[in-house]
Amino acid sequence: MKSYRDLEIYQLSYNLAVQVHKMTFTLPSYETYEQGSQLRGSTKSIKDNIVEVYGRNRYNNEFIRFLVYSHSSCDEAISQLTMINEIHFESNGLIELLNEYGILGMKINTFIEYVKSHWNEPNRNL
Repeated sequence: MKSYRDLEIYQLSYNLAVQVHKMTFTLPSYETYEQGSQLRGSTKSIKDNIVEVYGRNRYNNEFIRFLVYSHSSCDEAISQLTMINEIHFESNGLIELLNEYGILGMKINTFIEYVKSHWNEPNRNL
């Protein structure tokens, strides 16, 4: 891989962050700058940690640490989306986004496990 842009977890996190960003501006104005802002921050943090970690991929512990940060931001986004869904979407409007973030969390976790188990292979392929 030549760039973080080639990582599936980056592509998915970027696309989801764009969807969430747009969705938060459909919320009531008071929520746009309260919970909406928090949600936008956590979703963008997922992709940003992936970008930052890619440049540190030669340092195993740093690489794993930033992937864990990304996974934690994904959990935070799920928590924020769940609350917004219950308050503003009658508990079903954001189910697809919640499912996508669940999948993203699993993919980040799988990538963490891949890095842990294949780090010392001479021809590892990120």
